[in-house]
Amino acid sequence: MATKSKKKVSEREEMPTHTGMSASGTVEVKDLIKVYKVDRVEVQALRGLSMNVDRGEIVCIMGPSGSGKTTLLNIIGGLDTSTAGTVRVGGFNIGEYKDNELVMYRRSMVGHIFQNLNLIPTLTAAENIELPMIAASAPKNKRTERTKDLLKAVGLVDRAHHKPGELSGGEQQRVAIAAALANDPQIILADEPTGELDSTTARKVVELLVRVSKDFDKTTVLVTHDANVARPCDRIMRIEDGVIKASFTPVEFEEGATFTTSYVGKLRERIEKLDTQLAELESQFKRGKIDGDKFAEQRLVLKQTRKGLEDELHRLGE
Repeated sequence: MATKSKKKVSEREEMPTHTGMSASGTVEVKDLIKVYKVDRVEVQALRGLSMNVDRGEIVCIMGPSGSGKTTLLNIIGGLDTSTAGTVRVGGFNIGEYKDNELVMYRRSMVGHIFQNLNLIPTLTAAENIELPMIAASAPKNKRTERTKDLLKAVGLVDRAHHKPGELSGGEQQRVAIAAALANDPQIILADEPTGELDSTTARKVVELLVRVSKDFDKTTVLVTHDANVARPCDRIMRIEDGVIKASFTPVEFEEGATFTTSYVGKLRERIEKLDTQLAELESQFKRGKIDGDKFAEQRLVLKQTRKGLEDELHRLGE
C-alpha cells in the first residue's frame, strides 16, 4: 500500500513516549473517508464517518459485513491510513505520524484484540502476554510483574505455562485480552473478539473484556455483528455503508433489539414461504401444469420479492 504523505508533526503534537503519554484516552473521528482501489475499480469503505468516544467509555460498533467496521478499527489503530478526514487519539492527530511514529503509537497507545487472536503457538500463555513488553523494551522485572498481574486479572494463573493449543477457545481469547493490556495502552480495539466462540463462551469473554476495561481504566472500541456482544457496552453505534447511522444507550438498544428480533423472525418466515412457493412452481413446470412463459413470469416475481427481503435482513445486520 502506498504510504500517504504526512505533514511534519508539530512540537505541540510530538509523538508521546510510552512513559509520558497523555492520559486523556479519547477517540475523535471526523469526516473519515477510505477509498480502496481494486484493479481499476474504486471501493469506498468509509464515507465521511464521524464519531467520538470518551475516556474510559466502552463503545460497540455494530453493522453487517462490508459496512466498514474493520476498516474503521484499523485506521484508529494505526494499521491503515485514511484517504481523508482526521483521527485524534488521546488528543494526538495520528494522521500526521511518520512510519516510525506509528510503530511507537501501536506499541504504546493501542492494544489490539483480533478475531484470529495472533497468539504465537510455540509460546506459553505467559510468554504471549510478555511479548508486547519485550517489543517495547520494557525491563525484565517489570515484564514479569505485569504478566503475573494480567494473568490474575483474566483468571489464567493456573494456565500460565500452557501453550495456545493446550487452551480452550475462551482461554485463548483471555490470553489475547491480557496481551492487549500488556503495555498499558490508553485504547483497546477489539475486532470481532468473540467471532469464533460459542454463545456461552462469547458472553463470558465479552463480560471479562468489559470488566478489565473498567478495572484498568481503558477506553475500548469493539466491532461486532452480534447483539449479545453489544449489550454490556456503554454505548452502541450502528454503522452502515461506511457511516455511523445511529447511537444508542443500552436501554435504547434493548428496546430496539426486541423489535428487531421480532421483525427479523417475520422476514425469515416470509423468505421460507417464498422458497416453498419457488419449489412448488418448479415442480408444476416440470409436471407440465404450467407453460414456460407463466413459469418464468411467476418465478421472476418471487425471486425479486425474496431479494428485497434478503436486502432488508442485510441492512439489519443479519
